Amino acid sequence: MKSHLWKVAATASLSVLVLAGCGMGAGSGGSGTTPATSAQGSSSTLGTAQSTLGTIIVNGQGKTAYVFDNDKAGSGTSACTGPCTTLWPAITSATATPTVTGVTGTVGTITLANGTKQVTVDGLPLYTYAPDAAAGDVTGQGYGGIWWVVAPTGKKITATSAPATSAPASSGSYGQGY
Repeated sequence: MKSHLWKVAATASLSVLVLAGCGMGAGSGGSGTTPATSAQGSSSTLGTAQSTLGTIIVNGQGKTAYVFDNDKAGSGTSACTGPCTTLWPAITSATATPTVTGVTGTVGTITLANGTKQVTVDGLPLYTYAPDAAAGDVTGQGYGGIWWVVAPTGKKITATSAPATSAPASSGSYGQGY
């Protein structure tokens, strides 16, 4: 029980700190800070998978892709900088033309300050959410009212639950038995 309470307190504390760096406070814009790259956020492949929100974009490890309301489509920059990049790792690519399966939105890349290419859909940078523990988790959906899961068309999904017509996720649809 104590372990669970500690995890909840740590997550809440991290969330408060990161919100300050994710557009909730003044001075959060720009691309002067180099985003963190992690195995969770990094992937040169985009695909689709079923989730509790319907069909969504995922990276090569099956991790859910998110967009950030503070980003401007086509700007060529990411508004997620500083501490924000720890909670929201960029989905990156080694090339300007990432491998794509099932995504119908326009996929491209932007070049970050450190030279890393961040994958975009319809001009918006894509991110994963560090607390999403398993492929297909969508726990970042609606975070702070500014982070959203992305449909294969490139449009953000603002629902908090699956539409009545969506099929349930099948076993293994994320490649890791989710």
